[in-house]
Amino acid sequence: MMSRVGVRSLIKPLRISSRAIQTIPQPPGYIVGTVNDAYVPPAPHKTHGSYHWVTEKIIAVGMVPLTITPFVTGVSTPVLDSLLAGSLLIHCYAGFQSCIIDYIPLRVYGKFHHYAMYLLGLGTALAGYGIYQIEKKEKEGLVGIIKRLWKA
Repeated sequence: MMSRVGVRSLIKPLRISSRAIQTIPQPPGYIVGTVNDAYVPPAPHKTHGSYHWVTEKIIAVGMVPLTITPFVTGVSTPVLDSLLAGSLLIHCYAGFQSCIIDYIPLRVYGKFHHYAMYLLGLGTALAGYGIYQIEKKEKEGLVGIIKRLWKA
């Protein structure tokens, strides 16, 4: 049985320093300016805010029939399979993008936010290429792979 000192010596090297990732210094209370300054809202952008949220929800709801149809009917067409794979890729991209925006904010992490977004784009491109290869080489595409995994 290890003593507390022995356990601490094992755990100590696993700790990550708080200075491992340099953050942008923030003002106290994250408030910029004074109480009397007028609020300056960010410039509107068509791919952010409510449009972005509505697009995510439309894709999520649209995936329900795309997912159920091949398994209920037993028929998988290449067009239906490609739509399912593409919408799944877009859905995953939007979800991970939301996580990056929430947990690696630009105002705090600066360049690390840009690195995370770049890696997300790179991973999505690689996943898109993988989906292309699956659709090209597999007999029933993504749905066929899911059916075989389900039976295994």
